[in-house]
Amino acid sequence: SDIYRGLDPLVDLPSTPHELRDDAHYAPAFPSTSTDAQIAALNQTASFHGHGGLELGARDWLSDEHIAADYMLLIQDLQRDNPDLASRTRLVDPLIAHYHLRLGSQSVATRAFQHIVHDHDGNDTADFLFLPVSDASASDPNRRGSHWSLLLVDRRERARPAAYHYDSAVGYNDGPAALLAQRLGARLELARMTQQSNGYDCGVFVLDGTRALVRGLAQRGRSGVLHLDNLVVDRLALQTRLRR
Repeated sequence: SDIYRGLDPLVDLPSTPHELRDDAHYAPAFPSTSTDAQIAALNQTASFHGHGGLELGARDWLSDEHIAADYMLLIQDLQRDNPDLASRTRLVDPLIAHYHLRLGSQSVATRAFQHIVHDHDGNDTADFLFLPVSDASASDPNRRGSHWSLLLVDRRERARPAAYHYDSAVGYNDGPAALLAQRLGARLELARMTQQSNGYDCGVFVLDGTRALVRGLAQRGRSGVLHLDNLVVDRLALQTRLRR
């Protein structure tokens, strides 16, 4: 079900729960560098209470709001420090990645995808998509999610996009990542990542991994996988950022 194969008629985005629990519950809509109109279109099914003053304990699992808030901070920093890369980068929230791109109907996925990749002039400028991956189930209420991983889709070759999967517990999110890559028409490749040593930092790995990859993209122009073998996550720094 490759969503690059053309636009289906636009339909309403599916309604979603406003409050979900566990480590990988879904995030509010946040398409990062999309225009205000696009943000409003994607935000119609979710609520986001702002990013200031979010609390995160020493062993708390990250929620959708934590990921959305830190992605907001990162894109703001990138727009200031590297506006060219910012204009070509999309930080996609978990709700959009899970409900709309991975599990949505063809028309829902196509609509969400078009909102994400097009700029305010209607041009497809998205070379890099960062998508948090959840193992949560949309159909089984007992599978609310217990793990985050990260999918980076490199679209510099529009006809042959590559999806690199970074998982701090290798193998855990293989199925959801493969399905999401398939929906995006991208070949899936496993990228190396430092493995977590506890049961609560997978979301921190996603956020710090995203930041490390953005730095890597800013420093090198050639295509190919960027491995995160030496990634060291910093929960304290994340806690400080989220209290801004």
